Amino acid sequence: MHAQTNKNIKTAKLQRRLRSSMTDAEHKLWRCLRGRQLNGCKFRRQHPHGDFILDFVCLSEKLVIEVDGGQHAGSVADAIRDKVLQAAGFTVLRFWNHDVLEQTEAVMDAVYRALLDPQRTPSPPQPSP
Repeated sequence: MHAQTNKNIKTAKLQRRLRSSMTDAEHKLWRCLRGRQLNGCKFRRQHPHGDFILDFVCLSEKLVIEVDGGQHAGSVADAIRDKVLQAAGFTVLRFWNHDVLEQTEAVMDAVYRALLDPQRTPSPPQPSP
């Protein structure tokens, strides 16, 4: 992971600061994702990737989950970020804070369905004959 992280993120210890100041919605979602509770997938929180810090990511499934407040509505920066992550092979799911807090089961169902989507996940390589 060392080579993929922007130096400014590492020097400012931004990742650590974000972990210690997670929103209520991020806390609630993390309780549902941690410890391989969802389909045995390991999620990381506030994980650096290039110039970004991803709210939650399952690296093995290349699934990014972002939890946004109202300030992200119509954000051009978020659209650019999503395109960069998609170009790197990630699927990006975005949820509003309110949805995570009030409709947690629906959010978790959407994450679970994304993990199972065969269109999203490339098939594993087949062994040579």
